[in-house]
Amino acid sequence: MTDIATTERTDNPVLGMVYAIAAFFTFAVMNVFAKMLSEHHHVIEVAFYRNLIATLPMLFLIFGMGKKEILVIRSSPRAVVIRSIVGTASLATTFGAFSIMPLADATAFLFTSSLIIPALCYFFLKEQVGKYRWGAILVGFMGVIVMLQPSGNVNLMGIGLCLTAACMHATLQTILRALGKTESPETITFYFVFIGTFIALIPMPLVFTMPTWNEVPLILAVGITGVIAQFLLSIAYKNAPASIVTVFNYSGIIWATTFGWIFFNDWPDHAIFIGGGIVIASNVFIVYREQKLARIARATVQKADVI
Repeated sequence: MTDIATTERTDNPVLGMVYAIAAFFTFAVMNVFAKMLSEHHHVIEVAFYRNLIATLPMLFLIFGMGKKEILVIRSSPRAVVIRSIVGTASLATTFGAFSIMPLADATAFLFTSSLIIPALCYFFLKEQVGKYRWGAILVGFMGVIVMLQPSGNVNLMGIGLCLTAACMHATLQTILRALGKTESPETITFYFVFIGTFIALIPMPLVFTMPTWNEVPLILAVGITGVIAQFLLSIAYKNAPASIVTVFNYSGIIWATTFGWIFFNDWPDHAIFIGGGIVIASNVFIVYREQKLARIARATVQKADVI
């Protein structure tokens, strides 16, 4: 488990990219379990299970292993609470979109959040997005457009849910970037799942369906993958600007397409493979670019020290 951060730290873009890829892969796995559960359970119920199961290991870590420093919020309690409330609404909305749309189609529509995040980061976090990064984001989005071949299962309600969730995702990721500079990933993750559990619990009497024993492993899986993905994403935003981490959200289309084919018999067409290649190429370029800039920065610092 990562040590609790006590002060702000400098960015490590490459490390942030690695954690971002792992996070979005794990989110895709969680969405598979959520889609399976939503066949017989309301999406709010699925969100409740996700947060509840994710809260249990965090409580054990805090009270069983004495990691009570996780409870300490060092910057803005209000931002932490807002992030938890909006995050829970976003989670239920996202699960709703996946429940009525193929995984790949829903994931592609959710990528519209990438268009919103740079503007939010510019105005609220004062982050600068260079021309090379803008170019890579544009190329990645063009790959998404190529892959965006809606099937007959896509409907207006599903698209509306996706676009609503995308706006929430952009807001959440911007808040997470700000919190990640002073708060530990454990703290951010704990309050998100803990507060989210009680928020989702409120409507449970109206939507609850008794799960079967065969569904218990799915309930456990959606919670465990959820907390792992959230923790990985928190570390990613702690180490890299939101505008960089967001680009790797595009990798989700690869995982969604693969899982949709394996578990739901949604066979991808040639557009998915072409667009996926474009997305991967843009990601590889960003990794190369950030590594090159990091080397130049280190060389500049070493030269200054010598002088």
